[in-house]
Formats: sequence, C-alpha cells, structure tokens
Amino acid sequence: MRGFGYFVVMFFCLLVFMGSTEGQLQMGFYSRSCPNAEKIVQDYVNRHVHNAPSVAATILRMHFHDCFVRGCDASLLLNTTSSGNQTEKLATPNVTLRGFDFIDRVKSLLEAACPGVVSCADVIALVARDAVVATGGPFWKVPTGRRDGTISRSSEASNNIPPPTSNFTSLQRLFANQGLDLKDLVVLSGAHTIGVSHCSSFSNRLYNFTGVLGTQDPALDSEYAANLKARKCRSLNDNTTIVEMDPGSFRTFDLSYYGHLLKRRGLFQSDSALTTNSTTLSFVNQLLQGSLENFFAEFADSMEKMGRINVKTGTVGEIRKQCAVVNS
Repeated sequence: MRGFGYFVVMFFCLLVFMGSTEGQLQMGFYSRSCPNAEKIVQDYVNRHVHNAPSVAATILRMHFHDCFVRGCDASLLLNTTSSGNQTEKLATPNVTLRGFDFIDRVKSLLEAACPGVVSCADVIALVARDAVVATGGPFWKVPTGRRDGTISRSSEASNNIPPPTSNFTSLQRLFANQGLDLKDLVVLSGAHTIGVSHCSSFSNRLYNFTGVLGTQDPALDSEYAANLKARKCRSLNDNTTIVEMDPGSFRTFDLSYYGHLLKRRGLFQSDSALTTNSTTLSFVNQLLQGSLENFFAEFADSMEKMGRINVKTGTVGEIRKQCAVVNS
C-alpha cells in the first residue's frame, strides 16, 4: 500500500505539470472568454482584404518583425512615449511597415465584444493567417493565448530583424537566435512571393554595391538589374518607388519566387544569399521540384513554429486595451 508521502509527491508533480502546460498556447484559447473572437477577426479580414490585397503581405511582414524582437508579443505596435524611449516602430527595418490601422480596427471590434480579453499579439497572428488565406495562400494553425509585452526598444529591432542586405552567415545567425533552422529560413523567405518593396531596400545592389558609386552586385542578373534601373529605381536616392518582390506574380502565393532565385533575380541580397549555401540551395530546389501543396504545408509548419517564439503567456505581460500604448 502506498504511503502518504507518495501521494504528496504525486500531487506536487501534478502541480508542476499543470504549471508547465497552463501557460502554453492552445487552440481555441478564447472559446469561453470570447467565443466569437476568431470569427470576428476572420470576418473583418474577409470583408476588407479584397479592397486592400496588399494587406496580406503587410501583416505577414509585421508578424515576422514582431516575433523576432522579444517574441510574438506585439511590442512592435507600441508608440514612442513622452519619456523619449524610441520604440521598435522607429527602427530602420520597420519605418516602411504599414497596416497598424488595420490591426487597430480589428482590436476595437474585439474590445467592443469582449473588453480586455484578446491580446494584440494574437490579433497580429490571426490577421496574418486569415489575410494570407483570403488571398489564396496557405492555412496554418494559430494557437492563441499570447499576452502583450510592455517593453519596446528600437535598438533591439535593428539588432534582431534580418535586413534585406543580409548575407547567408547573418541570416543563419539571426534565425538560429529565434530557434529557427535553415529550412525555416528558406520556407519563410517564400513569403516574398507576395508584396512589394521600396527601392531603398535594394538600390545599393544597383548603384553602390562595393561602396563605390556605380558598382553593381554581380550576383544580380544583369538584364534584371538594367530593367530595374531603367523602369523602377532610377537613382540611389529613390525612397518612394515600390517594386514587386515576385515580378509578374506578386499577388499570388506560389513557387515562382524560388524560380527567380535560381535565375539570379531575387530582389534582395538576403534572397540571393539563399543560393550561396549548399543546404539552403538544396531546399530551394526541393521546393521547386515539389507541389504547391507541399510548399503550403512546409510554410504552415514554419509559420506555426515562428508564431511560438518566446511568447508571453499566463500572467506574464498584459492584455492591452489599445495596441499602441501599454495599459495605464
């Protein structure tokens, strides 16, 4: 017959187990506290994404940039305060980000239905998925229960978000810092199949690659480069013109981005970098040789992995009432 001590130990183990699982993300986290939360998000996205088809790429990029700094905690959404702290919004990788108003509108609907329940971090994650699906892209599971961070620093965004000028070594390090491997790097880069970029993100490849004005990146297809210079980015200082990241297919979530990489027509240095390593190049070829359904499945796996980076759950962080400011 087991003694009292055994049951004390087992009870303690049960408490530890509960504590370790209680704070994790879960599917349908709001099923009791805000039963219609996910439907409210999806309905809003479906009503508005067709009027603004670029929103899928915009919010997907926002989700990526948010998760790479302090985890997926909506710290990216915070405004700079009167104290002078420069938030992530003002960091170089984020100055061209859009879609903050879209997130705010979704959040206001959720606040009206269930005040103080659904986090801004979960709103970003859900909108990113729903917007991609609404434009014909892959579906992935979004477990919820993220809580919002209260700290946002511009310097951390600059240090952790991979810039478009990244070489392979830099990309590998920055992704590994988030627990993401080389396969995730290649698959998540496939998000560049939709959306546009400003010339300033890659014009150095056209005009100033070595630091000497007039030098061009030899890794960029010369015909493609000439076309960009003649029709799009006509000077090094062009900060306003936008260019399709996946020319001819920038509104379709497909495999053509990877085809451009093999033709040396990836827009960014970070795109081109995927072909400079044998492992990542092999992944690129495998994706191209596989089906679109396979790419969608791989993308879903990597997005689910990214969406769990350093999440705040349980009692850590807060549920912001307004996404741009911490609760008072």
